[in-house]
Amino acid sequence: MTNLTAPAGATTHVRWGIIGCGDVTEVKSGPAFDRVRHSSLAAVMRRDARKAEDYARRHGVPRWTTDPDEIIEADDVDAVYVATPPSSHAHYVLRAAAAGKPVYVEKPMAVSAAEAEAMIAACEAAGVPLFVAYYRRALPRFAFVGERLAAGTIGDVTLAQLELHHPAPAGPDATGWRWDPEVAGGGLLFDLGSHALDLLDHWLGPIARARAFRATRLPWSRVEDQVVAVFEFASGVQGAAVWGFNGTTRRDLITLFGTRGRISVPLLADGPVLIEDAAGDVSEHRIAHPAHVQEPLIETIVAELAAGSGADGPRCPSTGVTAARTQRVLEALLRDAPA
Repeated sequence: MTNLTAPAGATTHVRWGIIGCGDVTEVKSGPAFDRVRHSSLAAVMRRDARKAEDYARRHGVPRWTTDPDEIIEADDVDAVYVATPPSSHAHYVLRAAAAGKPVYVEKPMAVSAAEAEAMIAACEAAGVPLFVAYYRRALPRFAFVGERLAAGTIGDVTLAQLELHHPAPAGPDATGWRWDPEVAGGGLLFDLGSHALDLLDHWLGPIARARAFRATRLPWSRVEDQVVAVFEFASGVQGAAVWGFNGTTRRDLITLFGTRGRISVPLLADGPVLIEDAAGDVSEHRIAHPAHVQEPLIETIVAELAAGSGADGPRCPSTGVTAARTQRVLEALLRDAPA
């Protein structure tokens, strides 16, 4: 319901509609829309009517549908959350923008950098904001790392090192859409690996150059399941990463080396932030994630929408513009395109 006395473009309460109420919305995001102040979940959509109705019943959502138009065009929906697989992100974002509604879209933002740019252009032309679910930017654990970096705790950062190994599925029948290049764009590198690249962009600024060696080790895989990359930030900081999705090992760590120490933190797993100072002494900092990990980011989105486009108020840290930078890096790693 628009508040005519609020700043231009502002709203006193954001009523959300979800397109694609699947697994990611069960705990990570869906419940947060009702938990955040001045926000509520008005309607959900899924093509399977039984699953859509079940989701609405279990989560107390007033309305469900199998038709995405009933979310995009609904009078009781102020903003749209697109939680479908990546291949349909651009389609729904463009339609929501044409309807004049702010959009929050799951990561990875798209299956290509060209799609990402088209999404940004459509939202800019329609005058609506575009937010992307790189929610780790707002999680307290990673915000703490950013604060330590900004405070110079480890001096000037010179090197970023990423390592993520995720066990392979039992076989092609156990893969799901994330291993389908037409749907996911680039396998688990796009789905899981993108989180680390986006966090580094948040902490250290844009990556200017990126190259990779790639391999497909699993005989049935249609995507690269091993990627070894090097990259350089516009600031001059260098980076290296190893992603492996074809074995049985679990390994998950981001390490930032500075002139006076280093900071390490797991990306996906639960674990402490470790800070080593110049003398080699290590301090451990345990910061729990909230129950609904997207809630802190959704709070920033609702706050920005409440502030309005003309106000100098709060801003969400994950936008179409920032996410498109990560999309370009992903494309550079898999397709030898310029970062």
